[in-house]
Amino acid sequence: MPHYLLSIHHTDAAPMGEGATVEEILADVAAFNADLQEQGAWVYAGGLQPAEAAVWVDGRDGTVAAHEGTIISGELQLGGIWIVDAADEPAARAWATRASAACRFPVEVRLFMET
Repeated sequence: MPHYLLSIHHTDAAPMGEGATVEEILADVAAFNADLQEQGAWVYAGGLQPAEAAVWVDGRDGTVAAHEGTIISGELQLGGIWIVDAADEPAARAWATRASAACRFPVEVRLFMET
């Protein structure tokens, strides 16, 4: 089955979604994760530390240059991901809709390239 990346993007100023307590959001995400596992769609999931804790590395010219912070510019930062098995894009979108409701943020859907 194809793998899809479901990614959460948020601001560092608001790392938890609005409209619920942190405890409610974590409980909803845990319930969503459990359903993914029960349905056989779970591959991996994880939240990320704030963007300020990131390091990016550039080794294109044969030397290694490491830089503090995120390489992504702009207000939104990658906050967490799910990798799911889904039969097709509509199925992946359905999982993303549920993920978005659980975490209270928009969720981007992207198909992994076949290797």
